[in-house]
Amino acid sequence: MLRFAPSPTGDMHIGNLRVALFNYIVSKQKKEDLIVRIEDTDKERNIEGKDKEILAILDLFGIEYSQVLYQSENFRFHAAMALQLLHEKKAFSCFCSPDWLEKKREESKANKKAYRYDDACANLPAELVIDNMNPFTIRIKKPESTIMIHDHIKGDVTFEPNDVDSFIIMRQDKTPTYNFACAVDDMLSDISLVIRGEDHMTNTPKQDLIRTSLNYEKKIEYAHLPIILNDDGKKMSKRDDASSVKWLLEEGFLPSAISNYLVLMGNKPPKEIFTLSEAIEWFSLETISKSPARFDMTMLRHINNEHLKLLENKELSRYVGFADEEIGKLAKVYLEEASTTKELRAKIEAIFGEKATSEEFQKEINTMRAVIKAAPYFDAYDDFKNHIMKESGLKGKLFFKPLRLILTGAEHGPDVAEVYKYLKNYIGEIVK
Repeated sequence: MLRFAPSPTGDMHIGNLRVALFNYIVSKQKKEDLIVRIEDTDKERNIEGKDKEILAILDLFGIEYSQVLYQSENFRFHAAMALQLLHEKKAFSCFCSPDWLEKKREESKANKKAYRYDDACANLPAELVIDNMNPFTIRIKKPESTIMIHDHIKGDVTFEPNDVDSFIIMRQDKTPTYNFACAVDDMLSDISLVIRGEDHMTNTPKQDLIRTSLNYEKKIEYAHLPIILNDDGKKMSKRDDASSVKWLLEEGFLPSAISNYLVLMGNKPPKEIFTLSEAIEWFSLETISKSPARFDMTMLRHINNEHLKLLENKELSRYVGFADEEIGKLAKVYLEEASTTKELRAKIEAIFGEKATSEEFQKEINTMRAVIKAAPYFDAYDDFKNHIMKESGLKGKLFFKPLRLILTGAEHGPDVAEVYKYLKNYIGEIVK
């Protein structure tokens, strides 16, 4: 069993989508189920409707999953297992106040040392714990031996006991912390492999300790994906527009192209342009680079352009507001200068929308428009051109510039003869 575990706290980040894609691919390769676990335990940060938005994006990208779970529905299991750890003396009640702990952190910072909880409450006499009416958290006891995990990207990774302190597993309000809920839920779902971003690497020994302390014998394997960098070589954040899957879709990038690019990043596939189903045939976690991958918008635009070319003509026409084979063919002509559906739509709208005026050629445009309106239908561009030229008396620059403006709404672009092939049935609508 594999899992994709997003939090409903904001727009889906491309790093999260990459994790979802890799989990989906590997689940298909291993013939194991993929579940979606909405990690909604942080009630204050949850945004209403974001869970539905996440699921809609997964569906749009063709990422299939067997079921959707909500982490908050497992609270009773989290509480029961925390009590089990207390009973077995593998965890303890901590009465240290937030102010006291903050003071300890500041002292560590001043001494330039990594903060570690000093186990002040680890060995309190039982009577002090039972009779104490102050608020308390529950901490798991720190490990006594080295923790080793197998990572499909980074290899075997070890964590020494000093790397992990006696950390909190249940807050004062008796809700589970992220690591405790995550570790318990992975046990409950019988997860075999966790694929996630490398920013979770420090959580891994904590989650392993929790499962070991709960006498869970199965060893979960991991794959921690390198971070994605922006143009400045820094970790991509919400401040980067391109980090939002929603923004990329609104800008006119196809789900198939985004998937292609995210699988391609930091990888060496057998070919540059491919579908998700094709990636299932050859994808391997072991071939992913250990180094961070830089997000290259130019490369994404190139890949998107190639995926637009692969679309059926009628399907492509729908992206620009039509359902017409010929308009789809016309859109492909414009792929010479456009790389997204948004850019293509702007090109096609310029043809069928109200044309901008041109002071330089306004007289010629008015003359030519009148001639075109009165002209019969011509199948061949040369026949159309010769008729308009003869009837208008225009030639050279005074003919071709106005004609391009009337037909395309732009001063530059593809060969007018090529454009005419797909517009000839729409001439009356275009020059209206």
